[in-house]
Amino acid sequence: MNDTNVQLSVLDRLTQEWDALTPEAQKAARYVLENPADVGVSTVREIAEAAQVKPNTFVRMARQVGFEGYDDFREPFRDAIRRGQVSFPDRARWLQDIRKSGDLGGLYADMVGAAIQNIEETFAAISTDAMQQAAEAIWSSRQVYTLGVGVNNANARNFTYLASTGMKQFHAIPRPGSTAVDDLAWADERDVLIAMTCRPYRTEVIDAVRLAREQNMTVIGISDSPASPIILTAHHGFVISTDTPQFFPSSLSTVALLETLLSFVIAVASDEIVDRVEKFHLRRHQLGIYQEEP
Repeated sequence: MNDTNVQLSVLDRLTQEWDALTPEAQKAARYVLENPADVGVSTVREIAEAAQVKPNTFVRMARQVGFEGYDDFREPFRDAIRRGQVSFPDRARWLQDIRKSGDLGGLYADMVGAAIQNIEETFAAISTDAMQQAAEAIWSSRQVYTLGVGVNNANARNFTYLASTGMKQFHAIPRPGSTAVDDLAWADERDVLIAMTCRPYRTEVIDAVRLAREQNMTVIGISDSPASPIILTAHHGFVISTDTPQFFPSSLSTVALLETLLSFVIAVASDEIVDRVEKFHLRRHQLGIYQEEP
């Protein structure tokens, strides 16, 4: 479900009350956070069975976050369903045509469809205000550390490279030969950590986020679930969709989110950043790094 009101009024309550929930209630909350579309169409017994908890667990969870019971908790999700979903008939026909195009047409259609859906689901759940607040935290900071390991290491370094064309306080970590916790050794409340990890969550990223909180850094978390350990402890959390027909999680939404976040940083920055970017690229032309157009 992509309804923004539900996202803010119900799902956010679950993350805010997460630490106060019992382990069983956390299992119920995790299921809701990761499968919000099921809430509006499921009875308390059905959703409890899917989450592998007792029905009373959902009732207690709903009451703990401010609702009278499960039916009251479920109502905003049902209301979103009644308002209906956006349909894309032209896109559906396009994907069907691709599927008929040959032996690999089905795979092509599945990959394209997943890519489009991931982008839509990611940005439908993120408000402009949330993006602006994270961008302002970045711009007003002393240093920005962008942490990613595995495939996200490349995403972190790409973001840092783009940011470096206009700003100099960005650092991709872990640095070669170092560890993320070492790279954050002297960071404090003046600094920002942008951390990303998706299931199965990398322990070194979780440990770095924990350390950053202890050192009073501002944490921006990017992950594939509202119940992700780095989202639950982040000051600014962004949930990205990573589904794909292949064995690997998609990085498309992560890259798109980082590019959008950087564009917001530039938008809230002072006017000098435009001059910096122009000087950066002018210097590259002068050094012969670019092939000049005839």
